[in-house]
Amino acid sequence: MSLFALIAALLLEQFHPLSSRKYLYGWLSSYVDFFQLHFNAGAYKHGKIAWTLAVMPLLAGVLVLFWILNSVHPVFAWAFDVLVLYLTMGFRQFSHYFTRIHKAMREGKLDEARGLLTKWRGIPSHELNAEEVARVTIEEALIASHRNVFGVIVWFVLFSAVGLGGAAGALLYRLGQFLRKRWADEGESEPDELYGGAFGGFARKAFYVLEWLPVRLTALTFAIVGNFEDTAYCWRTQAARWPDPEAGILLASGAGALGVRLGMTIPQGSLPFDRPELGVGDDADADFMQSAVGLVWRSVVFWLILLLLLTLASLLG
Repeated sequence: MSLFALIAALLLEQFHPLSSRKYLYGWLSSYVDFFQLHFNAGAYKHGKIAWTLAVMPLLAGVLVLFWILNSVHPVFAWAFDVLVLYLTMGFRQFSHYFTRIHKAMREGKLDEARGLLTKWRGIPSHELNAEEVARVTIEEALIASHRNVFGVIVWFVLFSAVGLGGAAGALLYRLGQFLRKRWADEGESEPDELYGGAFGGFARKAFYVLEWLPVRLTALTFAIVGNFEDTAYCWRTQAARWPDPEAGILLASGAGALGVRLGMTIPQGSLPFDRPELGVGDDADADFMQSAVGLVWRSVVFWLILLLLLTLASLLG
């Protein structure tokens, strides 16, 4: 059932993208800000309490609703899984920007591509040249495809496998990701330490735990559907150099699978922003952007085929 729920959610998102996702984001932002406002006293333990109180009621609610629907009829539980996947898997969230940047690069509209990349990243990109735009766009796509698709799939399948309903797993992963971004990553840029600092430490640690297995499965998939030897080499020798080691695994393995060079120094704020070099091979361009799309889709198909084989094995067993 989990396989068919994933296929249904992917098709639904492709043919009818969720136009109201920004409203869900606004509601979720208000929800987590409530816990930050009332529990943030600048200590790690306060962040732990706030994280638990923010996540566990939603998780419990989804589990209870799944069990109720399943007791009525499994089809209702299946439809609920599809709905939650539809809300949590955001393929179009990143493919929209990527497609438009790729089109602009193909047509030689560098300024337009820079503007779109700025909107996507939230970081000024007007100083980047064509190769740097392609390089950074591929990096953003690799990370976004994992966190909006593959990470969600892993936790959906894990919860489904133990009979807890995949919806709860998908929700747990996306909540963990959202809380890290709000309480840890964005908090670090606030002038007041209470908005980040120790309070966001537990959100960062919790997401590291949630991310550990999915990141490595995604990197392994890149190796299988891409250049295996280069992926393994880049993962082993380069990933740890990246400031965020988990993102480094994704970028190094993706670069190796594609045969492209990522990372490296880029201009930011009229100054050079030093970044480690990842990957082997040629400089990034519009053709490699198209190759990145192919890598992501091959990975999705690989996972669906693997789930199909596991489903058949369980039915025959």
